Amino acid sequence: MKTTITKIMSICLMAFLLTSCVSKKRYVFQRDKATLAEKDNMALNGRISRLGDTVNMLHGKLNSLSSANANAENELYKTNSELNMTKDQIDAQRKRIQRMQSFIDQQQKATADLKKKISDALVGFNSSELTVTMKNGKVYISMQESLLFPSGSAVVNPKGKSALSKVAAVLNNNSDVNIDIEGHTDSIAIHTKTYADNWALSTARATSIAHVLIDDYKVTPAKLIASGRSSYMPIASNSTPDGRAQNRRTEIILEPKLDELMDLMNNSTAGN
Repeated sequence: MKTTITKIMSICLMAFLLTSCVSKKRYVFQRDKATLAEKDNMALNGRISRLGDTVNMLHGKLNSLSSANANAENELYKTNSELNMTKDQIDAQRKRIQRMQSFIDQQQKATADLKKKISDALVGFNSSELTVTMKNGKVYISMQESLLFPSGSAVVNPKGKSALSKVAAVLNNNSDVNIDIEGHTDSIAIHTKTYADNWALSTARATSIAHVLIDDYKVTPAKLIASGRSSYMPIASNSTPDGRAQNRRTEIILEPKLDELMDLMNNSTAGN
């Protein structure tokens, strides 16, 4: 009987130990499962946090892009406005240029017509006495000393007055013309009781011609300018008698008034 009891106790002990082992294994399994779940949860929370950061970053980029787009639209609007304004300015400038060109063409025609009138009026004089040319929008009447003055004198002789009378007739019929009279000498210095040097002689000759036009032929004084250039604007060499003779001259320079053209140019400059 004692043996039977011992067996029963052994069986119970084994059953307890077996049960204890099973419970421990289950505990370890559940513990490991909980630990793994906790790790998975932590990983998931980390991923969620990173996704949140990514979402915030994307929102920031979206806001930046929206701001950049708004700025681009503003710049586009501004550029279009400036482009439209520039087109208007270009159109206005083109119209001013067209008006200026039209007026320049009219002035060139007026200058050519004036040259023809002067040339026709002076047809009785030969080229050794005077020439009529057109350059830089002006008419140049170049009269030699031999036509106008005795040597070393500023007193206009009769043939010179005859030529000036024909010039004056054209000028009196063409009021919108500026008249510049320039006296020129050769390079040989002069020094007399009347004229201290070539400057004085060239200026006296220009002034003398101005007085003939004004006093004898009633050309409006306000249109005239008289000046002396001495020997400093030669048209030929002063080393030969023929060259010096060409340089001893008086030039009457005629220029149609350019007031309207100047106004257009000034308005164009102001518009820019």
